Amino acid sequence: MITIAGGIYRERCMRPAWDDIYGSAGRAATAIARFGGQAELHAYVDGDTQVVMEARAAAEGFAFNPTVSPQAGVTFEYIHGLATPDIRRGVHASSQLQVTAEKVLRFGMIDGTAVVNAEYAVFDPQNAEGPESFSANGSTAKHLALVLNRHEANLLLPDSNGLPPEEIAAALATQERAEVVVIKMGPLGALVYDNGIISRVPAYRTERVWKIGSGDTFAAHFALAWLDNGLSAHEAASTASIATAFYCETQGFPDKTLFDRFKPKALQPSERYRNGYAPKVYLAGPFFTLAELWMVGQARRDLIDMGLNVFSPYHDVGLGTAEDVVEKDLEGVRDCDVLFAIGDGLDSGTIYEIGYARALNKPVVFYAENESAQDKKMMEGSACRITDDYVSAVYQMVWEAVEL
Repeated sequence: MITIAGGIYRERCMRPAWDDIYGSAGRAATAIARFGGQAELHAYVDGDTQVVMEARAAAEGFAFNPTVSPQAGVTFEYIHGLATPDIRRGVHASSQLQVTAEKVLRFGMIDGTAVVNAEYAVFDPQNAEGPESFSANGSTAKHLALVLNRHEANLLLPDSNGLPPEEIAAALATQERAEVVVIKMGPLGALVYDNGIISRVPAYRTERVWKIGSGDTFAAHFALAWLDNGLSAHEAASTASIATAFYCETQGFPDKTLFDRFKPKALQPSERYRNGYAPKVYLAGPFFTLAELWMVGQARRDLIDMGLNVFSPYHDVGLGTAEDVVEKDLEGVRDCDVLFAIGDGLDSGTIYEIGYARALNKPVVFYAENESAQDKKMMEGSACRITDDYVSAVYQMVWEAVEL
């Protein structure tokens, strides 16, 4: 039995459309139960959330132990899966769960904290601004594993910027008195520190990427494998990485049969990327209306946040006559490693840039939600990667870039 402590929240997303109640702890309970594990979920909820989670617990087969308060109730509003959510709550409240159990999966919470007393614990701080130490609220565990991303690791360990991840993991293990530290590093997969031994597990490519909740899924499957199934930390992280790829691909949770059938392709970053090279991406797309400018700006920020070096004609060349801008734009295409195309509207300049990039044998990801198969025929026939989902397009671009 794994006891899960953390938040249950409503999640709403505009693109793709999504409106459901999960949160880190709720999603982890479903993930563990679907995979055949036994779970007991502890969370702070309002009355409406309690009804939904009790029904889900009955359907999925996990135990639910709520602390009910009308002051609870948090909603995460996303424009898309890579966007920073707008977090809404009716009344500001801070809960403190008290959990004592042999095996605990604890998540950081937006609306409070969980004080854990466990024999074995997995802790995912889940805080992009100020993750707290596991023991900061009085939590204790004889055997502790940390699961966190590189940004959270840097925040949790002062003055760690610039240090290699191996040193960060070892220092965190000492600081947090943890036996295991798993640092998720995007395209580079995950680094696993296990009592002084360092190993890595790969990330996996998928056709589509549903990002919301992917970190919850990783932590849940790692906890089940390490706490309950007796796998090593490396084996548990490997299982978690594949299960997370399944979740991103399908927006669902694998059982053991589905997991065994799922054979994603491991991402293989190039040596130059591993050595710190930031691939250059040309951002092609129209920028003649406010909506188009918003889309270009959004894509530019997200690609930069993913570690790419972005050349944007609007930002780096600007507006002007053909004599002023065309040769500069084409030079940008020649200098890039990959091209990301915003295709809705079939802007003539964007289509020309796609053709020019493919003539130079540069990979192209073509993102368009509203264009017909007929209008995308040339892109399809010239081996562009085509998707109608924005987040999937960004990840496809990153994966293409890092393998070059």
